[in-house]
Amino acid sequence: MKYTKTILKNGLRVITVPMKDNPTVTVLVLVETGSKYETKEKNGISHFLEHMCFKGTTKRPSAQAISSELDGLGSSYNAFTSQEYTGYYAKSSANHFKKIFDVVSDVYLNSTFPATEIEKEKGVIVEEINMYEDMPHRHVHDLFTSLLYGDTPAGWNIAGTRENVRAMTREDFVSYHTNNYVPKATTVIIAGKVSEKEALAEAKKVFDKLPNKKKNKKIKTVEKQNKPEVLVSYKKTDQTHLVLGFRTTDLYDKRNSALTVLSTILAGGMSSRLFIKLREDLGVAYYVRASNDTSTDSGFLSISAGVSNDRVEEVIKEILLECKRLTTELVGKNELEKVKEYLIGNMKLELESSDAWASYFGGQDIVHKKIQKPEEIEAKIRKVTAKEVQKIAKSFFVNQGLNLCLIGPFEKKENFIKILKV
Repeated sequence: MKYTKTILKNGLRVITVPMKDNPTVTVLVLVETGSKYETKEKNGISHFLEHMCFKGTTKRPSAQAISSELDGLGSSYNAFTSQEYTGYYAKSSANHFKKIFDVVSDVYLNSTFPATEIEKEKGVIVEEINMYEDMPHRHVHDLFTSLLYGDTPAGWNIAGTRENVRAMTREDFVSYHTNNYVPKATTVIIAGKVSEKEALAEAKKVFDKLPNKKKNKKIKTVEKQNKPEVLVSYKKTDQTHLVLGFRTTDLYDKRNSALTVLSTILAGGMSSRLFIKLREDLGVAYYVRASNDTSTDSGFLSISAGVSNDRVEEVIKEILLECKRLTTELVGKNELEKVKEYLIGNMKLELESSDAWASYFGGQDIVHKKIQKPEEIEAKIRKVTAKEVQKIAKSFFVNQGLNLCLIGPFEKKENFIKILKV
C-alpha cells in the first residue's frame, strides 16, 4: 500500500493513504500522550479528556450536535486511549471526507470541556471502571501490568482511580490539553478513496498555522525483578482467569519478530500448543491466548486463560512445561511454517479497510517513528529460524522475569509461588 508522509513546519505529521478502489475514507488523529504521561494525582486524565472531547466544541456546542452530524453522514466514529497515545477517528463514505475531517479536527482542537458535562461524565467513567472490574477476563490484564510495574505510570490503570476521576476539574483538562495536544506530538492520517492532494490540502488548512510547541516527555519505565512474583485477587467466581508472563524487551528490539513467532507457537490460533493441550486434551479452558506486548520502553510476553477453579495449579504447570520445552527443543519445520503463515495471513486479513490502514500507519508513526510496510514485517517473520526461537526462549523464559496474576476464589499466593519456576 502506497502512502505519503508530510511533516508540517510546526512538526505535525500528515500521512495520506490513497485507496482508489475503496468506497470509504477514514480520518484518524493520534496524539502521543496517554497514561504514561500522567502524574499519580492526575492518573486517568488522558482517558477522561478523550471522553470530554465529544461533549462540545466552539463550533458544535454539545455532544448531540457532534453525534447527530456524524450519524447523519452514516459515519462510524469513536476515540480511544492507551498508555502512550490517544486517538480520535471517523469513517464514512468517501464523498463525506471534508465533513468528517472538519468534525474530527474540531473535536481534537476546539473542545470546550463544559463544567456541567464534566460532572456528569464522572459518573459515566466510574461506572466504566466498575464494569471492567466486573469482567475478570479483562481486569486480570490490568492487574498483571500493576504487578510488573507497581506504583509507576506503566503500572497504573489507564482509566485512573475513582478518587482521581471525581476530583478532576475543568482547569485540569484545559491545562493537560494545552500542554500535551501539540503539533509535534500529533499525527493526522487520512486513508481511503481521496486523493493525496485533496487530503493534504485539508490537513494544511486546519493544522498548518498551529503554533510550534514543546512536546512533553514521560518517565522512563524501569524493568526490575530478581525472582518470580505472584498477585492473587480474590473474587468468588466459577472460573479462574490468569495471566502468566515474562519480561521481554521494548518495541525497537530486533528480536520482536522471533518473540511474536514464539508467542504464536504457544497460543496463537486453535492449532497452537496450549490451545490443543488445555482445551482439546485436558478440557480445562475455553480460551487461551498469548501475545508479545511491547511499548517504547518495556515489554512482556503473556499467556492468558480462563480455567476451572479446581485445576488452576495443573494449568500453570502445563503452561510452564510448554515454555520450558521451547528452551530445550527446536520447533519443527512444519509447525514453524504454519505459524508464519498464520501471522502473515492474519495481518493481511486485518488490513482490508480504510480504518485498518489508518490505524496501521498511524500506530507505526506515533510510536515506532519509522513506518514499516507490511511486506517488510512479513519478510522479518519469514526469516525467523527455529534456532532463533529457541535462543529467544532461553533469554526470556527465566525465573527472574516470571510473573503470575490471577482472579478467582483464592486468598493466598504461597501455593502458586511454590510452583512458579521454569
